Amino acid sequence: MRLLNDLEAKRERLLDLLRSFESCAVAFSAGVDSTVLAKAAQLALGDRAVAVTGVSSSLPDGEREEARRLAEWIGIRHETISTDEFAKTEYTRNAPDRCYHCKSELYTQIGRLAPRWNVRVVVNGANADDAGDYRPGTQAAEEHRIRSPLLECGISKAEVRQLAADWGLPIWDKPAMPCLASRVAYGEAITPERLVMIDRAERLLRDEGLRTVRVRYHRGDLARLEVPPAEVGRLVEDSARQRLVQGLKDLGFRFVTIDLEGFRSGSLNALVPPDVLQAG
Repeated sequence: MRLLNDLEAKRERLLDLLRSFESCAVAFSAGVDSTVLAKAAQLALGDRAVAVTGVSSSLPDGEREEARRLAEWIGIRHETISTDEFAKTEYTRNAPDRCYHCKSELYTQIGRLAPRWNVRVVVNGANADDAGDYRPGTQAAEEHRIRSPLLECGISKAEVRQLAADWGLPIWDKPAMPCLASRVAYGEAITPERLVMIDRAERLLRDEGLRTVRVRYHRGDLARLEVPPAEVGRLVEDSARQRLVQGLKDLGFRFVTIDLEGFRSGSLNALVPPDVLQAG
């Protein structure tokens, strides 16, 4: 009961904070965090809130439609904008600070259009659990004066999911879905073609009944498949293995491997030097 009371207090602080903005644009990816924030903004501000989705090759096709559907379900105005991070060599060369350049492009475009939507503040879905992670995108948010209401109110990922369930949001248990570029090993160029390969490869895994999946792209067109440890065995069952190997090779992968450690968020950060991680 104490946890519930704490969460209720945080929810009220969140709504009060959003009301204090008078109007806002939510950077809306259709993930659990930004969906909860969009719902809170709609409750607090009504038609003075807008959800904004950046569209480019780094957004899985299914997430674009999911964003439209969720915004309609919530009842918040929804805008889509085109972002052009692929025009930035700092992004396509895929150094560990890639996310900074992508987020900077997104926030620049939202900020440019904010006056047209009559909004004063731009907000993102960072939560309290994100504070200690290696997240170059946080620097971009700070530079563009983006607010993070969930984080500012001390709301954790588990509490975000609880709020989503309390509000009846259909994605309360949706697995995390970072942008497709996060699947490409640092130092390997980001191209639209590679992101299409990854998106289609992950769809093949989901077609096998797996919900939480990652296809990591490594040098030499190598696919490293990550699923929860308890489900690794499903990938080596003969019929599934044959379907997946053939399917991924048809997409353009030359090698198909299974990561025996199983899925873990941000596993490619193991390639980042410790001093860079600490600086982030």
